[in-house]
Amino acid sequence: MKILRRILYWVFALFIGTTILAVVVLRFMPVYLTPLMVIRCVQQSGEGRSLKLSHHWVPLEKMSPSMPVAVMASEDANFLRHHGFDYKAIENAAIRNMKHPEKRKLGASTISQQTAKNVFLWPGRSWVRKGFEVYFTALIELMWSKQRIMEVYLNSIEMGDGIYGVDAVAMEHFHTDALNLTRSQCALIAATLPNPRKFSSKNPSDYMRKRQARIEREMKFVPAFPKEGEEQKQK
Repeated sequence: MKILRRILYWVFALFIGTTILAVVVLRFMPVYLTPLMVIRCVQQSGEGRSLKLSHHWVPLEKMSPSMPVAVMASEDANFLRHHGFDYKAIENAAIRNMKHPEKRKLGASTISQQTAKNVFLWPGRSWVRKGFEVYFTALIELMWSKQRIMEVYLNSIEMGDGIYGVDAVAMEHFHTDALNLTRSQCALIAATLPNPRKFSSKNPSDYMRKRQARIEREMKFVPAFPKEGEEQKQK
C-alpha cells in the first residue's frame, strides 16, 4: 500500500509538473498541432479519404480586428470580464436544459474553456475530460493573457473539414488572409463555430445568413478587443 501511494504521488507530481511546463511553453510558442487535428487526420485515413490539414499560424495583430469581436459576440460576450468560467451562462444553460430536456443541450463553454480543450485535450463529453478542461482552463487563465488566449483560440479552432484557424479559413473560403477579412466575413465565420463541420462559411444556408446577421448586430455591443497591455474599451 505504501508503494502504491508513492507511485500515485509521483504520477500526480509528474502530471502537475509537465502540464504547467506545457502551459508556460505555449504561452510563447505558436501552437502548430493539436490533438483534434491528429484525431481528424486519423478519421480521414480510416474513412479512406485523402488527408487534409489546412492550418497557418498568424499572430493576433495580423488578424482582422473584427474577428475577436465576432467570436465574442457569438461564443462568449463576457470573455474580457470573466476568469475562465461564465457562471451566469452556466446557470442559464442548466435551467434551460432542465426545462426543455427534449431539445439539444445548451452549452456554456467560454472561449478560455474551448481553447483549453482544443490545445490540450480530446473531444468528448465525459466527466473525466470535463475535469481536465476545468484544470487547464484555470491554468491558462492564470498564466496567459486574454490576448494570448484569443490568439491561440483563433489559430486552433476547427473552422471546416480539415481547416483550422482564421487564416486557413480566410484563404480556403474567401481567398484572402486573416488580416483582410471584412466585418461581415468575420461574423459569418463565427456563425459556423457551434458546428463547423455541419455549417459552412463557404456555402452558407439561409439559417447561416440569419446567424451572421444576428452576430453582426451583437458585435455593436461588444467592446473592441484591446491590445496587450491596453485597458478594455467599453461600448
